[in-house]
Amino acid sequence: MQVVWDWFRWLYQTTGINLTIFYDPFDRARFASGFWMTVELSVICIVLSVLIGIVGAWIQGSRHRALRTIVYWYIQAFRNTPPLVQLYFFYFGVGAVLRGVTGPLVTNVAWAIVSLSFFAGAFNVEIFRSGIEAVPRTTIEAAESLGFSRLQTYLRIVFPLAFRISLPALNNNLVNLVKTTTLAYAIAVPEMLYVSSQIWSDELNVPVMMNVLLIAYFLLVGILVWGMHRWERALRVPGIGI
Repeated sequence: MQVVWDWFRWLYQTTGINLTIFYDPFDRARFASGFWMTVELSVICIVLSVLIGIVGAWIQGSRHRALRTIVYWYIQAFRNTPPLVQLYFFYFGVGAVLRGVTGPLVTNVAWAIVSLSFFAGAFNVEIFRSGIEAVPRTTIEAAESLGFSRLQTYLRIVFPLAFRISLPALNNNLVNLVKTTTLAYAIAVPEMLYVSSQIWSDELNVPVMMNVLLIAYFLLVGILVWGMHRWERALRVPGIGI
């Protein structure tokens, strides 16, 4: 690989394109750590937000009015406020309360995961709810006639069908979630945008690093979209949603 790194150094010396993330070991390590932090944030938030969406959509059909009210106001709160404000609320507001003797009990990375997961989860609840409502009522009645409980009907019949129907909208929301991870920069989470800003501050190569960020996020989101589209095709059932 040293030949490749030397080529990027030669590129800088001859053209002025200063890609230090390739030929400088320190910047290369910084950018790699930021990239993997972005991937880690994205994967964890995607999983948690989907789980929140599944549980929230099930609770929306609950017979308990108090539970339905809690989910309703959760959705309203997180859909109708900017994600950056939510991030600040958790980090500076709730985080200020949850402090130990030696410092914060919850790290900035954890608060970013909590905030972004709740933000995307609010949209996922509505996405799954619409998918559930698209499942024919006769299908639910058939399951009930076979002796399935409400939970069994949801897990074995309704949700698998609703998930197929919800995939296109879910795909769009998860793409937005990956892009929204850049907001973690605001609370000093060392993700890709944060470390890139450190690099361009040190090396004065702002235009170059901006283009690197654009390409990196394009590839990252492109992989997610490609995987989701393949998943859609694999789960496709004739006459059901997608």
